[in-house]
Amino acid sequence: MLPQGAPPSVKLFIALLLSPDLPLDQVLGMLEEVFGSADFIGTPHPFDVTDSYEAEMGPGLVRTLVGFTGPHHADILVPGKQACIALERGLAVDGQRTANLDLGYLDENKIVLASTKGAGQKIYLSDGIYADLIARYGEGSYKPFEWSFQEFTDGWYNTEFQALRQLLLEGSRKKALKAKVP
Repeated sequence: MLPQGAPPSVKLFIALLLSPDLPLDQVLGMLEEVFGSADFIGTPHPFDVTDSYEAEMGPGLVRTLVGFTGPHHADILVPGKQACIALERGLAVDGQRTANLDLGYLDENKIVLASTKGAGQKIYLSDGIYADLIARYGEGSYKPFEWSFQEFTDGWYNTEFQALRQLLLEGSRKKALKAKVP
């Protein structure tokens, strides 16, 4: 049982949107220095739901989900998003981003993204960072809300979110078993 007031454990992930010239390994190494080892790297998806990033990042963008070993807690959204913003700035070329790093977490019941933009469904946390609830778990899968980004509502990451959830549950079971051993 968690002590009163302790934030719940979650599965941290980052949805990487990368320019084709930026090697995944380079970004992954930088992220692991901040968030710990990656234990999940999803399938790269051509990012064609919008062209809004092309002016800054160029054509041929690819989105990949990466999960990180824990423990991580739900209160990581603010410092984690700030770290992602700093990494994006560090990877920029001539003031133009080459990476968009969307940090989020999932637990047994929901998926939450960190955001710097307010909207009706988003909850302000602190320091310019909002929590964006994008899906809830039910009937064996995460169900996106009507306000969720198109790639979530189109189901691009359904299998990957299930795999991340499984890693979270396995970690929770191991932790519970360890706690029971005298």
